[in-house]
Amino acid sequence: MGAAGLAGIVTSRLVIEHYGVDAFAQYGLLTGLTGLMPFADLGIAAVLVNAVASAAQPRTDREVRRTITSAFRILLVSATVIAAVAVTIGALGWWPALLGDGLMGDAGARAATVCLVVFALALPLGVGQRVLVALGRTAQQTALGGIASPLVLCGVAASVALAWAFGPYVAVFSYVANATVALLSLVLAARLLSPQVVAAARDVPRLRSVRGAKVVDVAWPMLVQMIALPIAMQTDRLLLSHLAGTSELAQYNLGAQTFGLINQVVAAAGVALWPLYARARAAGRIESPARATAVFTGLAATLGLLLWLALPLVTQIITKGKIELTATFAASFVLFVVVQAAKYPLGMYMTDAAGLRFQVVPVVAMVPINLGLSWLLIAPLGAAGPVLGSAVSVLVCQVLPNAWYVRRDLGRRRRALAATD
Repeated sequence: MGAAGLAGIVTSRLVIEHYGVDAFAQYGLLTGLTGLMPFADLGIAAVLVNAVASAAQPRTDREVRRTITSAFRILLVSATVIAAVAVTIGALGWWPALLGDGLMGDAGARAATVCLVVFALALPLGVGQRVLVALGRTAQQTALGGIASPLVLCGVAASVALAWAFGPYVAVFSYVANATVALLSLVLAARLLSPQVVAAARDVPRLRSVRGAKVVDVAWPMLVQMIALPIAMQTDRLLLSHLAGTSELAQYNLGAQTFGLINQVVAAAGVALWPLYARARAAGRIESPARATAVFTGLAATLGLLLWLALPLVTQIITKGKIELTATFAASFVLFVVVQAAKYPLGMYMTDAAGLRFQVVPVVAMVPINLGLSWLLIAPLGAAGPVLGSAVSVLVCQVLPNAWYVRRDLGRRRRALAATD
C-alpha cells in the first residue's frame, strides 16, 4: 500500500503538471463516484463474507455455492442497471447538472459515462474480493489492490509521453485498473475455493433448477447502510463542486489522497477482522473488539500526526506549490482518520444480522447530520468544512452507538455462556 501511495503521488504530479489543476480536480471528482455507490452490490457482500467465513469446509459446502450463485445473479442485475443509467444520463446531458463546476465540459461528461460503464462491467467480478476476505486472505487481496495505482500511473505516463490531450479522461485509467484488480482477485479466489466459484458461475443461468441462497435477513440492513453511507460520507466533493469551486475541490482531492492512505490501511486491516468475528460467532466463542479498537485508534492518531508534520513537503513535491493545505484542513483530516479507525473493529464485530439491523437507524440519521454540517461549514472553512462535518457525524452516529451496542452484546453473551457452564 506504501508503493501504491507513492504511485498515486506521482500520478497526481503528472496530472497537475501536464493537464492542470482543473484536470486534477475533475480526476478526483470522477474517481470519487464509486464511493457514492457501495450499495451497487445490494448488500450481498455481507451475506457472502459471512457464509464463506462461517463454513467449516467452504470448498464443499453447498450453502457457500448457492450464496456465490446468488451473488453473481444480483451483481449482474445491478451492473446492467448502473450501465443503463450512466448511458442515459450521458445521452440526456445531465452530468454537468449532477457533478457541478468541477466537470470539464462535454469531454468531462463523456468521461463520466465511460467511467461508470467500466465500473458496471467490473461489478460482478467483485465476488472474488469478497471471497478472499472471507477466506482470511486479506493480505493477498490487499496486494492485488495495490497494483491499481501503478497501473493508473502507467496509463497517465503513457498519455503524457505520447502527448495525448487526455486531461479530461485520466479518471478512466483508474476504473480500468480497478476492473483489472477485480478480475485477478476473482481468478485467485476461484483457485483457492475450487471448484465452488466456477460451479456457482455455471449455475447462474439455471434459475429454475438451481435456487439461490437466503440473503434478505443480512442483505437488507447492509443495503440500507450502503445507500445511506455514501450520501453522508461521499458527497463532499459534490458539495464543494457546487458550493465552493475548483480550488477548494483540488485541495480536498489532495488531502483525501494523502490522508486516504491511512484510511486505506485501516480499512484493509479492519476488513481482516470480519471473518475472525464471523468464525467466532459460528463456534460460540466470544471475541471482544475492545483491544483492536484501542490499537486502531492509537495507530491512526500517530500516523495522522506524522503525516500532518510532513504535509508541507508532500504538497510541495506533488503540486510545486500550486495547492496549499491549511492547518484547519489537516487537523480536520487527522480527526477524521482517527474516528474512522475507531469505527472499524466495532463495525466488523457487528456483521451478524442483529448487529447490522442496529446500525441502520444511526447510519440513516447520519445523512442529514453530515450533509447539514458540511453545508454550513463550507462557507467559513472551505475544503475543511465537509471533512470536519464527516468526522463529527461518524463519531456521533457510528462510534458511540456501536460502542454501546458491542458492550451490551458482550455482556449478554457472557451471561448466556456462564449460564450454560
